[in-house]
Amino acid sequence: MDARQTKPPTARAAMALAKAQAYRDAADAPATLRAYASDLRNFEAWCGRNGMTALPASPEVVGAYLAAAGEGYAMQTLRRRVAAIARASGVAGHPLDTKHPAIRETLRGIGRTHGSRGRRSAALTTVELRKLSRVCEPGLAGDRDRALLLIGFAGALRRSELVALDVERLTWSNDGVKLLLEKSKTDKDGEGAEIMIVFGRREDTCPVRALRRWLDSAGIRSGPVFRKVNKAGRVEARRLSEDAVRQILLRRAAQAGIQGSLSEPVTPHGLRAGFITAAYRNGVSDEEIMGHTRHRSLTTMRSYVRRAKLSQTSPAGKLGL
Repeated sequence: MDARQTKPPTARAAMALAKAQAYRDAADAPATLRAYASDLRNFEAWCGRNGMTALPASPEVVGAYLAAAGEGYAMQTLRRRVAAIARASGVAGHPLDTKHPAIRETLRGIGRTHGSRGRRSAALTTVELRKLSRVCEPGLAGDRDRALLLIGFAGALRRSELVALDVERLTWSNDGVKLLLEKSKTDKDGEGAEIMIVFGRREDTCPVRALRRWLDSAGIRSGPVFRKVNKAGRVEARRLSEDAVRQILLRRAAQAGIQGSLSEPVTPHGLRAGFITAAYRNGVSDEEIMGHTRHRSLTTMRSYVRRAKLSQTSPAGKLGL
């Protein structure tokens, strides 16, 4: 063995290594790094539940993980999860062969069996929101989940935007509450965006009242808005993860009897899709919807509108069946 390889790096070499890592981190957008971190936690949790070793990752274990997740996620998400696992493996010094048949052929099989086309989330409109709100029991967890889902819908928020909310970025008024979003998928320049959420007509589904109730009952005065409530019933200091939002929605949807389909599963993005669908059906203009949802592409926003039109104007409904 070369004795030089066992020597600790000099201060200059350590700085160079740290700088190289910083450049590698900068190669991916912050949103991508957050998604990778969430994907890796999901993989590690699955491995823990199934008695498998997460890192160093083997192609066979990754293939089994993909097979278990195949029906619940779009192909784009599965490929990103492979990339996240490969990135973590490489950083740990154990490169993952993503072209190994255990991974490549499993992905191909999932695509052929379930379709490689990206799935669209089932739109969760006001009808579903009322059902979700009703199953949120009294108490801290119920207060949090109701506020999380209603604010997510009313603000047309992405998961990343929901979990990033801080109390210091809320401005209360007689009309409702204004949210300052510091990070957003479409906000490449980091300018931020302000979203106004007004009081609802119904007290049980009013997002403003639900948010105020959660913050008061949890005693949250600063820091993350949405936090974990542990098994002992105590509110923790750390904010929820993006995957926790998905788990909360799926649990509440199951309790409310809300089911998606293979082509349109129940996901947190359904809150955003549901807002657009409900806004369109209530005559809100394209410009107003885009201003609230922060869509930069009219084509993307109108893809939700076309789905709403399809459900209302299908010729099959005119056949007298």
